[in-house]
Amino acid sequence: MSGERPLHERTDGQLFAAAAAAVARGDDLDEALAELLGLASEHLGANSGAIYIVDPDQDELELAVTFGVDASAATAASTVAEVSTSHDPLAGVTRSRQPLEVDDAAHVAILRGSATALVLPLVVRREGIEISLGVMGLGFAGPLPKRDTLTGAEPLADLAAVAVERALAVSLGSERAEWFDRLAHTDPLTGLANRRTVDRVLELEVARAGRQGVPLSIAIFEIDGFAAIQKAGGNVAGDNALRRVAQILAESVRLMDTVARFANEQFILVAPGPDGQIVAERLVRGIAALPPVDGKAISVSAGIASFPLDGRTPDELLAIADTAMHSARQAGGGRVVAQPTAN
Repeated sequence: MSGERPLHERTDGQLFAAAAAAVARGDDLDEALAELLGLASEHLGANSGAIYIVDPDQDELELAVTFGVDASAATAASTVAEVSTSHDPLAGVTRSRQPLEVDDAAHVAILRGSATALVLPLVVRREGIEISLGVMGLGFAGPLPKRDTLTGAEPLADLAAVAVERALAVSLGSERAEWFDRLAHTDPLTGLANRRTVDRVLELEVARAGRQGVPLSIAIFEIDGFAAIQKAGGNVAGDNALRRVAQILAESVRLMDTVARFANEQFILVAPGPDGQIVAERLVRGIAALPPVDGKAISVSAGIASFPLDGRTPDELLAIADTAMHSARQAGGGRVVAQPTAN
């Protein structure tokens, strides 16, 4: 290249309008970055280019999109590790947040097929603080373009930074929404479903069992002597017991079953099909095999109710299962009772 700005069919106004549109209308980050990288290459007459995004958790730059770079080079330079200390020009620009003109593109791994290179930071400002989100690297077959032409590429890098920031905000919003949704349906101590969730599951499973004429069982489990465990070891011991029981429940049920924390020291199993009693007994045995907590053995009393024999509504089934659970506890615990025993 001569260093002169090449002639293009689009005017500067058209080119930057296309860049703004790529950010404003682009729902896919890679597509938006690819469009911006292509426009920057067109504006400067670059023969290759790449955009990297910062991964702050790993202290790395991750390759997002390329232009004019062969697959093997992209694979070899897919990440820049240890950005905070690396001597790689891409890492240096990420740290400095200042553009860098590179007279020998061999120093920029992904642009080694070019003669010279320009590296532009992707920077946004939050509450007056500049934050690096990545870099845009452009390679040239000859000398670098004139300074005024190079300066004109910086707004394209700024738009790329805006695109990355928007994608991060959307991703964070989605993750936060997912987290809040999970929080609303999960017991924070045990990680099992909570009462709200299992009430809904039970309602749906009873309705399904009624429509299809298939059996359904529910079982209520209560940790035996839970008050004594807490008295001996405090809340920490009580929480440990709850978590251990929850782990056995989660690991031992079938994929079709639902287990949840039902009350303070109570858990519930919703088991479609005819084998609810078998599943409940397996859970009771598994819990009995747990190691003691502060010298106190862990066991549970379980009461089970079956649809439609014991009830046809969730409330009816819960009442029967609760009564049966109390019968199991009165009989010494560590067992499943399917029907209330006579006093």
